[in-house]
Amino acid sequence: MSSIDAYTVAQVRARDAEVIAAGTPGYQLMTRAAAAALATLEREWPAARRIAIVCGTGNNAGDGYVLAGLAQRAGLTVQVYAVGDPQRLRGDAAQAFETARAAAVSITAWQESSAKNLLQADLLVDALLGTGLDADVRANYACAIEAINAAARPVLALDVPSGLCADAGVVRGVAVRATVTITFIGIKRGLWLQAGPEYCGRVQLADLEVGMTDAPALQCIGDALRAQALVPRHRDAFKSQSGRVLIVGGREGMAGAVRLAGEAALRVGAGLVTVLTAPASVAAVAVRPELMVQGSDAASSCTELAARCDVLVVGPGMGDDDWSQRMCEAALASGRPVLLDAGALRWLAQRPRPAAQEWILTPHPGEAGQLLGFAPNEGARRVQRDRSAALAQLVKDYGGTIVLKGAGTLLGRRAQPTTICLAGNPGMAVPGMGDVLSGAIAGLWAQLRDPWLAARVGVWVHARAGDALAPHGERGLLAGEVATELRHWVNPQVAR
Repeated sequence: MSSIDAYTVAQVRARDAEVIAAGTPGYQLMTRAAAAALATLEREWPAARRIAIVCGTGNNAGDGYVLAGLAQRAGLTVQVYAVGDPQRLRGDAAQAFETARAAAVSITAWQESSAKNLLQADLLVDALLGTGLDADVRANYACAIEAINAAARPVLALDVPSGLCADAGVVRGVAVRATVTITFIGIKRGLWLQAGPEYCGRVQLADLEVGMTDAPALQCIGDALRAQALVPRHRDAFKSQSGRVLIVGGREGMAGAVRLAGEAALRVGAGLVTVLTAPASVAAVAVRPELMVQGSDAASSCTELAARCDVLVVGPGMGDDDWSQRMCEAALASGRPVLLDAGALRWLAQRPRPAAQEWILTPHPGEAGQLLGFAPNEGARRVQRDRSAALAQLVKDYGGTIVLKGAGTLLGRRAQPTTICLAGNPGMAVPGMGDVLSGAIAGLWAQLRDPWLAARVGVWVHARAGDALAPHGERGLLAGEVATELRHWVNPQVAR
């Protein structure tokens, strides 16, 4: 089990039940969770002496009550605030409450004044709501969550920040903003999706000596994949072995998009890169002398060039004009492996169909909404509400490899696990960044001859390149700078 791969709540619950059925008492698992939380607390905040633990009325609260007893025994000053009636606790959580009370842990019902009392603590522990949240947070819990966030104290969340959906990563009204989240048995998928990374802080896994045995619901791309895929070239390598890429796009006034895509394909090591563009755009693209450029209004030019390439990129700098429409039709009719982006995705959305050839689609949320047939004014919002479900539907409807761009880019393909990229930063939300990504994936596809591998490695090196530039400031980051930085990330053997 990887320390970054993630699982659905149902998977983790099934594993928990399996372990208990095999003879490990649930209370023992709860004690292990609390002990792991205490170890995290002592490691992350060694100077903290006063701990406030805010508990709800479920098993998450049980973890909090056991932690309270362990922390008090370790010499810390502990104050527990109970939101909701502790008499509603059941099973192991009720036992945890009674044990804490018998140990003379200070337990106080949450009141309006409790928010001010949180300011007296060095550290807050969120044990309010666990993985069972399936509706917006109720008013009394919302007040406690808002107080935790307003206290401006470090926060340790147990299993999942309260208010965050552990499966989808969406905030159900309001959620705790944790400094550290310690999650148990397996990482929940929602910690990596949507708002999850923003609210979880640093995520630590305590597998409670059992861990997960299922295949993960969400795999995370890591640097090992890059190193595995991008081995050093043989000394006698020649450029044709590194693949031939054709990039089609750049209607009049939109030459920058195909130039960026072309430069990215070169920077990741494609051997030959040709740009087919509108005649008026040739001069702007030809500024990069390593790119071969042809301007044409004839669809036959696309057919001829496609026959001599390994991978096409279609869509950067395309619109709804006749030239763009002709080029899209010719590119798809060629039967060659193709990556569709931008204008080509809008073209496909008007003619939805499953893949007739090997393809990679790289939509942002708005384009994904169009492909799924959502109304224009709500498409992106519906996709963002559940990105995993949107990705699954795109894979089902269109086939091939889907790259759903955004914070936490998701990748999907039939018979493959959903994959996420946790690298990248907000500075990359600028014009041209998608064109650079398309070129990078296509350039790698031409070399690796595997669309699923190329998409994952391409997304990863693109995100890492952006992150390498972020320390200089996220605002003002340019797509062209990321294209140049790609070179460092496709040569894993080169010291940085």
